[in-house]
Amino acid sequence: MKVTQEKLPASQIGLEIEVTPEMSKKVYDRVVQEFTRSANIPGFRKGKVPRQVLIQRIGSSRIKAAAVEELVEDGLKEAVKQENIEVLGNYQLRSPFEDLVAQFEPGQALTFSASVDVQPEVTVKDYSGLQVQAEEIKPNPERVEEVLQNYQDQLATLIPVEGRAAQMKDVAVVDFKGVLPGDDPDQEPEPVPGGEAENFQVELLEGRFIEGFIDGIVGMNPGETKEIEATFPESYPQPTVAGRKALFTVTLKELKEKELPELDDDFAQEVSEFETFAEFRQSLEDRFAEEAADKTRANQEDAILKELLPRIEAEIPETLIEREVNFMLQQTAMQLQNQGIDVRQFFTQELVGRLREQSRPDAIARIKRTLGLGEIAKLEAIEATAEEIGTRVEKVLAELGDNASTIDPERLTSVVTEDVLKEKIMDWLIEHATIELVPEGTLTVEEEPEADAEAPELAAGEQTVDAIAEVVVDTPDLEASEEADEDSTAEASPKKKRAAKSAKAEPDAEPEAAPEAVTEEPAPKAKKSTKKKSSAE
Repeated sequence: MKVTQEKLPASQIGLEIEVTPEMSKKVYDRVVQEFTRSANIPGFRKGKVPRQVLIQRIGSSRIKAAAVEELVEDGLKEAVKQENIEVLGNYQLRSPFEDLVAQFEPGQALTFSASVDVQPEVTVKDYSGLQVQAEEIKPNPERVEEVLQNYQDQLATLIPVEGRAAQMKDVAVVDFKGVLPGDDPDQEPEPVPGGEAENFQVELLEGRFIEGFIDGIVGMNPGETKEIEATFPESYPQPTVAGRKALFTVTLKELKEKELPELDDDFAQEVSEFETFAEFRQSLEDRFAEEAADKTRANQEDAILKELLPRIEAEIPETLIEREVNFMLQQTAMQLQNQGIDVRQFFTQELVGRLREQSRPDAIARIKRTLGLGEIAKLEAIEATAEEIGTRVEKVLAELGDNASTIDPERLTSVVTEDVLKEKIMDWLIEHATIELVPEGTLTVEEEPEADAEAPELAAGEQTVDAIAEVVVDTPDLEASEEADEDSTAEASPKKKRAAKSAKAEPDAEPEAAPEAVTEEPAPKAKKSTKKKSSAE
């Protein structure tokens, strides 16, 4: 089979393919036989229809069209194999199909033109010796004190208080019932949904409830009943009460204060795997120092990639762009679904079309970065060794513990391989770059988002699908969580977390029901753990 190649724009190759007379006749005869086996013509049994009768009844053009369709498909497969072309997507027929059918004669050569998407040629200019600025993140010593305070709060003993009024940081046991006054003084107040409880225990801290509730309890004495006016914020997720004032009848039944445990070795053993408090404190300092170093490293990588992007030249084929856009949409859909959102209702046809268009620039940038890093790896002979990959996989599986069985091993290995290779490429780029570290906040520019009139659910500037999930599931949290500060969580490294998440997407916790945002329950005390974390974390 004769094949002529032509280089086309957008990483396409044009092919002019001449199908041999033998192949032309063979395919035509096969098509006729297929019609013979399936044709239902009165007076003849299936498979026994004479050839001329079949052609007369079915129509010569219809049979030729079917034959040409098969010839094009088979010819392209054979041409790609013969020319050893690595095709990315489906072919595009460049010759008018109707003309091919009109020209086709069984047993004669047929020539047609088509194009296929191929891996783009990539050029990366001046990638060594980049000069960039990146924000340096330094560990905040106060975070250690905050975490220790959180642990102390979780392990505190509640001591009954007598002879004084309630004050901030006390723990109060109250009965309360809330109503929404009507605009008309004669109108009967309506109950606040979820705004009633008995023997409810609450810590008197700023911002714990809706505005005015906690401040109203401060100063009350045990046994006292008082009406407290509180206001629901405009952003409250329940429209019936958002922005409205409510009147709560509150009875203070009991008052307690926290007696904090000593920061000693016993405390360390209760909340961690360490034997001494000094070791536990040092572990927190080391972890926050590591987190700061990781953030600084991430800032360096971001700066390098931003500087590198304009230096990457590649004609991105539509096939790759479509794949990346689809991947971004799928990732967003998974995030929304894990948050309990009905994706089928959210992703309307109109919205999907708009998201596809909006996400194209980001998809192209992501593809170019990936191609550019791959080209640098090729030019500098950078690769991830089997030993490096195996070591990283073992670490991820060990950190997952019992959940390791839910991970797809092949997918995990693939993701880890990508991570290790990218890490080594970035190591090379950082080593061969001049990076000026500047104080945190130096390069940060805050912009006021503007509403998008056509898409009110999206803020202006959030033009990629990655931002959609956060916008849609961002329900205001009216209570401060009684769990320990998130800093007290002994997290896995970002690379390990990404690998595990990519191998198997774990659902996040479902959002709380809106009425329950008025009330809260105390968090459980910390328990000793075999890891550097406890339930207080």
